[in-house]
Amino acid sequence: MIPHGTESMKDVPMKKRSGASTRTVIIAMVVLLFGILLYSLMQGDGGVENKQGTIDIHKVKRGDFKIKIPANGELTTSQLIEVRNPLETSGVINKITEEGTYVKKGDTLFQLNDDQIRQKIKDLDEKILDQQNRVITSEQSLAIAQSAMESDLGKADLNIEIAELALQAWREGEHIQNEQKFKLNLETTKINDERLAKRFEEAKDLVENGFISRDEYERDRIAMIESTAAVKEAEISLDVYQRFTSKQDEKKKVSDLEQAISEKGRVKQRHEAEMVTQKATVESNKSKLAGSSERMMELKEQLGKCLVLAPTDGLVVYRSSMREGRGRDDQGPPMIGTSLSPNQLVILLPNTSQMVASVKVSEALSGRIRSGMPATVFSDAFPNLAIEGEVGSVSVMAKDGGWRDPNRRDYTVLIMLKTESSMGLKPSMRCRAEIELGLVNDVISVPIQSVFREGASSFVYVPVDGGWSQRKVDVGRASELAVEIRSGLELDEMILLREPTSVEIVEKLKSEKREGSESGKPAKGKPSGPPSKIASKENGDVKPS
Repeated sequence: MIPHGTESMKDVPMKKRSGASTRTVIIAMVVLLFGILLYSLMQGDGGVENKQGTIDIHKVKRGDFKIKIPANGELTTSQLIEVRNPLETSGVINKITEEGTYVKKGDTLFQLNDDQIRQKIKDLDEKILDQQNRVITSEQSLAIAQSAMESDLGKADLNIEIAELALQAWREGEHIQNEQKFKLNLETTKINDERLAKRFEEAKDLVENGFISRDEYERDRIAMIESTAAVKEAEISLDVYQRFTSKQDEKKKVSDLEQAISEKGRVKQRHEAEMVTQKATVESNKSKLAGSSERMMELKEQLGKCLVLAPTDGLVVYRSSMREGRGRDDQGPPMIGTSLSPNQLVILLPNTSQMVASVKVSEALSGRIRSGMPATVFSDAFPNLAIEGEVGSVSVMAKDGGWRDPNRRDYTVLIMLKTESSMGLKPSMRCRAEIELGLVNDVISVPIQSVFREGASSFVYVPVDGGWSQRKVDVGRASELAVEIRSGLELDEMILLREPTSVEIVEKLKSEKREGSESGKPAKGKPSGPPSKIASKENGDVKPS
């Protein structure tokens, strides 16, 4: 029995033999795996995956490949409808559709509390009833005033007519009668005076001859004197009437007529002024009623607007979810109880069946893009979903890179996508696009990551003697995924898709003058030229896809 902690002498050589056997097994396994790898290379038509699951080996083929321009951006929509608070005052949300819901035209988006509007309608309804009564009362007062004016004007016309008749009656009757009366009196007194004068002359002879008494004579003389005075008085009366009284009477009659006419004017003026006031009152009441009625229509319209319906099909997106809507004063997502200011943006309703990818391309590439070019878009949310589309437009003006890169110039390219609402795409989703510039037909091509360059030379790695050897190739047109090989490779040859380690490299190319190279190290993972520059050299050979 061997004590614990001591080592048997017999075990020592066995341990040495065990270590040697392990090394032998490892070497054998490496050789076996390398043999399997080479066999797979010779038998397969694609490549072999490494431990990380990536394909390291590629079999050279002939075929077509597309020249594409990669671009990044975000999704938007060609139709984005803003839904705002339709009320002229603030409103409180009573009901709102959950964000992310697909709605149809006419579906409810949100509903606002209408208690305040209903109270205003009730108050205004009472006011309108009072104004209607005021209009009726003022119209009645106007009608009464109109009737009173017509009555008073009728009376004035009657007074004028009476005055005219009175003047006419005086001129054609009373005046003639009075003048004839004075004239008749004058003629009568003259005849009487002549008679008494003749009698007095006779009385002189009679009294001288003693036929009559002296008293009788005196009585005849007095009678003659009185008759002479009566004639004089009649003449004066006629003259006074003709010169003064008749004219005075005429002027009085004319004055009465003029007063009657003037009174009619005063009555008309007074009533017209009252009519103006009454009409103004009626118009004022009608205007107030019309204003209240119009306001009632507005309130009823506002009441109807409390229920906000979708104007079109689309996806419900809250304003607070859009980057443009975020700010210091942002209230967060709308919910029941949220107060909205007048015309406040609440919901954005993009039509997800008409999605657009808004991507940025460099100034150097923007000139090669045309409307109608096909494109494929992948969203970050659905990276395995290839969405077909075509270029709709390229922005006229470029945007700089800001303070981080002021010399950068990017143009916005809008890609119209062929989508449906059921695809689940939403505005503001990040995306990448591949814009197809053209198609390269029937050429030998390899993945672009298999081509390396050192100076002006391009090369690939081909298997040789259990390792890899550099082989110079002449490259042509290229995309972001593939590059054309004009010479240096044959069909079905195997190439390495990665940079081999130093121990895997068996043979390198002979040193050449490196034109335009700043360092002696090869650019790892780079094609022999940028896709844009390589493709542009042979644009004449590129067919539109």
